[in-house]
Amino acid sequence: MKTWFKSGSPWVWLSAGGVSISLISVLGLLWLIASRGLSYFWPSDIYQFDMQDQAGNKSTVIGEIYDREFIPAEQLAHADITLAPGTTTVERLLVKTGNRELVSLDFRWLLVPQITETTTPEELVVIERRTNGNFYGFIEELILDGQLVPQSKLPELVSRVEHFQEQIDALQKVDIGAINYQLERLRLKERKHNLDKTLTAEVKADIHGQMATLKSEYQQLESKLLALREEIARDQLKVRAMDGQVVTINFEDILKVTFNNQLGLWDKTGVFFSQVAAFVVDEPREANTEGGVFPAIFGTVLMVLLMTVIVSPFGVVAAIYLHEYAGNNALTKILRIAVINLAGVPSIVYGVFGLGFFVYMVGGSLDQLFYPENLPSPTFGTPGVLWSAITLAILTLPVVIVSTEEGLSRIPAAMRHGSLALGATKVETLWRIILPIASPAIMTGIILAIARAAGEVAPLMLVGVVKMAPNLPLDGNFPFLHLDRKFMHLGFHIYDVGFQSPNVEAARPLVYATALLLVTIIVALNMTAVSIRNRLREKYRMLEH
Repeated sequence: MKTWFKSGSPWVWLSAGGVSISLISVLGLLWLIASRGLSYFWPSDIYQFDMQDQAGNKSTVIGEIYDREFIPAEQLAHADITLAPGTTTVERLLVKTGNRELVSLDFRWLLVPQITETTTPEELVVIERRTNGNFYGFIEELILDGQLVPQSKLPELVSRVEHFQEQIDALQKVDIGAINYQLERLRLKERKHNLDKTLTAEVKADIHGQMATLKSEYQQLESKLLALREEIARDQLKVRAMDGQVVTINFEDILKVTFNNQLGLWDKTGVFFSQVAAFVVDEPREANTEGGVFPAIFGTVLMVLLMTVIVSPFGVVAAIYLHEYAGNNALTKILRIAVINLAGVPSIVYGVFGLGFFVYMVGGSLDQLFYPENLPSPTFGTPGVLWSAITLAILTLPVVIVSTEEGLSRIPAAMRHGSLALGATKVETLWRIILPIASPAIMTGIILAIARAAGEVAPLMLVGVVKMAPNLPLDGNFPFLHLDRKFMHLGFHIYDVGFQSPNVEAARPLVYATALLLVTIIVALNMTAVSIRNRLREKYRMLEH
């Protein structure tokens, strides 16, 4: 036994076991997130439960089964429910009933002993709406421009509404949004001339003339928008709910109508992929508990790319100075210790620093110097995507410096001496020999920086991220990329939906789906960086020999 321990075999097996346990844990976590997240998009069967309580009162509940569990029979002592002798546990179902205008909660628990019959009628319909969530029931009437029409016209009317809604969104976000942006720019231009004492009669007349032209265009677009809204609001759908009430739903509120119980496997697969696509490209609704997460995806990727562009040159230059130019003295040792210690600072501290220094000090100074006409409303003196990227760049800077310096230290000194002996300058040696060979190590540092920055949430809550951003940082208005705007982030979206949502049960699967999407984006960014690193490694492999 002693010889076995001295041979080192136990430590090899211990290391292998640790790696195996870690790998199994990671795969298990990914499986949990994927299974819970992807099930959110699968079209579930819609059940009709006929209920009867102890007093003989009958009722009907319609909805999707979200969860089921067994509870001790003792917990039902207050409910006065008669159970079979010897019963120790009772099954209950968590059912999503929707129909928020009729009931106060989306979900309710049903005790299985009180269910007299469970059916899945093919006529049951799921209506996904822009507000008030889903509606479950039976279609009674389809009204087209005040006239009853056959239910076979339903897909055609839904497609018509979707077409009109796309035009409305384009008018509001692109055309009307551009006019509002230009009007605001002209207002600020007039105020700037006024502050600079250069507001002459000619300048004022020119600005007001442009404003009048824009307002005329705005009125035309507004008239077109009202006409589209009248077209989209003319049709109605009458649906009978589980309590017998008939509810009238305007088609302008309808996103999708699905008969889940009539779908086969291939049909459900098609609906599944269409809902996944909608989740990726749509905007959130209902306090982020429904709809898509495209603004959060866009904000996350944009912030990470900006952070990478900022941190890469600074980290590489700092590592080159520390390794190639700085002397081996006390100051250099202190700098290296400081860089290593910065990697251990809590991320929220970076957020406080970014808020105090970048937002209030730097941003406030920029507003005073370049945007006085906007004051007291801040432009850069408020949290935004630029300050978020810079803050995370400082947070990840030690990772890039350490990784780059490790790569530089692995390059033999003979290569430097040979290049200098052949007449190359030190700068040429760095640019043509040292940096190409160290590029895989540089990419490794960037990969680690991307992985950490994409998952950070705490500092972003102070320097730029918000629950709901009205506009993306990138649009068609000059200068197109608006670094002063706030943005949405997948990490903060997960926190907001999971802990700040008014409807916890509805938000639970959405949390898993968003977490899966965040992991997918991080893996995609890392794989892209890894592929670039491998190409660089193969390209400059011959220089190492």
